[in-house]
Amino acid sequence: MGDQEHVSLIKASTNASQYFVDSYYAALNQRRNTIASFYMAPAAMPGTNLPSISFNGTQIPTAAAMQTLFEQQIPQSHYEVQCYDCHVVNPNYVIEGSHVSPTKTGKNITILVAVSGYVKYGKPKEAQPRAFSESFLLVPNPAAITGQQRMKNVKEWVIQTQTFRIVV
Repeated sequence: MGDQEHVSLIKASTNASQYFVDSYYAALNQRRNTIASFYMAPAAMPGTNLPSISFNGTQIPTAAAMQTLFEQQIPQSHYEVQCYDCHVVNPNYVIEGSHVSPTKTGKNITILVAVSGYVKYGKPKEAQPRAFSESFLLVPNPAAITGQQRMKNVKEWVIQTQTFRIVV
């Protein structure tokens, strides 16, 4: 991989990560009914247990179950991201049905995103902030790459693997 291709991948992963972090935590705070849309569809990798979601040590079986958890069991929350970092994990991720060149577009990469910050559960003025650490493996959304769905707001990157932990 040449220097220009490497720079393109870094730029693509940085832009994707920033957009993801901003929109995902806004959804947790204010639009919980959209949480499931941030995860890869199980049909994207049949025969696997993906997406893989671990929330504070508990395995969550599906994206819909994660959304239900936030809608029905977790009190109002306010996530405040303090920092995040990202790294290209696989620069040549193959999306079935796609003819996109990974090194030219940066659209066929997988991205590791590490996030840390504070969360308050409950009424904002009464809740105590708790530190959290979270990691995601983002993959290209096949529907966005292959054009299978022409829906407004289809996400370019979706969660394949997620691990969340309250730190203190």
